Formats: sequence, structure tokens, C-alpha cells
Amino acid sequence: MTTVFVRHEVSDYTAWRKVYDGFRSVQAANGVISEAVYQSADNPNDITVTHEFATPEAAKAFMQLEELRSAMRTGGILGAPTVWVAEKV
Repeated sequence: MTTVFVRHEVSDYTAWRKVYDGFRSVQAANGVISEAVYQSADNPNDITVTHEFATPEAAKAFMQLEELRSAMRTGGILGAPTVWVAEKV
């Protein structure tokens, strides 16, 4: 199991969440097995998202989607996200 962690700040959590929730069909069609959203206790606009994939290749392909980049721009992400990929052991 491969998990992608993405942490970023958004300009408005509520607006970002609408875009994120509207992206679920693209996630499902592109190998996302499960996902979760975490919000910082100190800053509601500091978000960490996890997506689980069956393989590292599926995770890499998802992260390269132009649809994903477009959704991130539309969602109001501030600055560059911090992204890391981990394998469940």
C-alpha cells in the first residue's frame, strides 16, 4: 500500500473543501483506494490530505494528472504543497 501525504495552506477551507469533494470521481477513476483530510488544530486553513494507492506507480500517475493541478489551483492553495510518499510496512 502506497500513501501520498500532501500538506498545504488554503485561502478558505470551506471553498477548498467544495472543490476537493467535487474531485472524488476523478480520485476513484485514478486509483485512489481511500482518502482522508486533516485540519490543523491551530489553523483551519492548514490542511493535510492522504490518498492510498495499491502501487507506487498508481500514486505517481495520479500526482501527474493535469486535472489534479487544475483542481488545486481552483481550490485556492497558497504556495507550493509539501508532498511525500510512504509505503505501509
